[in-house]
Amino acid sequence: MKISLLVIGKTTDGRLVSLIDDYRQRLSHYVPFELVILPDIKNAKSLTQDQLKAAEGEAILAKVGTTEVVLLDEHGAEYRSVDFASWLQKKMGSGRDLTLVIGGAYGFSPAVYERANGKLSLSQMTFSHQMIRLMAIEQIYRAMTILRNEPYHHE
Repeated sequence: MKISLLVIGKTTDGRLVSLIDDYRQRLSHYVPFELVILPDIKNAKSLTQDQLKAAEGEAILAKVGTTEVVLLDEHGAEYRSVDFASWLQKKMGSGRDLTLVIGGAYGFSPAVYERANGKLSLSQMTFSHQMIRLMAIEQIYRAMTILRNEPYHHE
């Protein structure tokens, strides 16, 4: 099973890029992982929010293929880290590739919600789309260490 994190636009803060790269490297010891970066929509400022969500949605749908798709969405299920590790273990047991998707600033189009197999929330708080990338990758890494009973996570 491969886990992908699909995001829109590059991470522009060099400090976040460095941390994301660190956790990507750590994750490579546990599971095939890919960070998929879709380019920003051109002329986005001339589009309405709905038009932008639709354009981003088309790009997302073109990339996810037949994988299981879980949206990182404020209305998704919330888990403690240990429970997230169990959730991820069940997903891995299915043998199906998993794609976690972080949408653009205005969320997802209706077509993306229809395609999704589920929704996951990392917090009730709102974070920048660039910071949530780091948080998602770190939580996947944390889940892997929990599943292997390694000392990274402390209860």
